[in-house]
Amino acid sequence: MSISVLAISFDANHAARLAQFWAQALQRAVNDGATEDFASIAADTDTRLGVVLMFHKVPEDKTVKNRMHIDLQASDVLAEADRLTSLGAKQIRSLAENNNRWISFTDPEGNEFDLVVG
Repeated sequence: MSISVLAISFDANHAARLAQFWAQALQRAVNDGATEDFASIAADTDTRLGVVLMFHKVPEDKTVKNRMHIDLQASDVLAEADRLTSLGAKQIRSLAENNNRWISFTDPEGNEFDLVVG
């Protein structure tokens, strides 16, 4: 028996808009047929780019901190932080501990994610 991660799913107010943010952030493309109710970003053959991302419209707004989040890695964290902010991310904190540096953000719908030096 084997098991693997199929996709990471996001609840969204507007699936296509949130998918567009993540597609730009990850330099990937939103799959054809994206709507307000559902959108997806295919996995890439380059496994560093990750699994399928899916976005599903839900009736409620996000109200509390995520229990899980995505960590992105970049060699030039400051340049990447500027690029993510220009796409609509909001920086919420910057930390340096245990010889690591990371910056925490929220996407346009408030989902938290981190950017770490790599």
